[in-house]
Amino acid sequence: MGLDGHDRGLKVVARTLRDAGCEVIYLGLRQSAATIVAAAIDEDADAIGISMHNGGHLTLAPRMVDAVVEAELDTPVIVGGIIPDVDRPTLTDAGVAAILSPGSSDTDVIVAVTEAVRAAGST
Repeated sequence: MGLDGHDRGLKVVARTLRDAGCEVIYLGLRQSAATIVAAAIDEDADAIGISMHNGGHLTLAPRMVDAVVEAELDTPVIVGGIIPDVDRPTLTDAGVAAILSPGSSDTDVIVAVTEAVRAAGST
């Protein structure tokens, strides 16, 4: 994930969540679903956030959800990035817990993550 090298928004989201009291583990760019799941297990993550700006969201986001399910985790997957509205139902049907777009406010980010974690029963 993070194949596009465009991570400014991701860093802003990470800082927003840290300022809201969340522990954020940033793995950096170009991580595989397996690497992300391993980190989620190691860090006992409540949620997984992935950034999609490369148009691969319909392939990579479901792959991330599948890896989480395969690992028998209840960890919600939250996708942020340039996601066309027409693709949102497909991602939701694939199990993506929340979708954040460029321009989402700090409150939008915090609410989306909090509700996704609550719905998954991770905390």
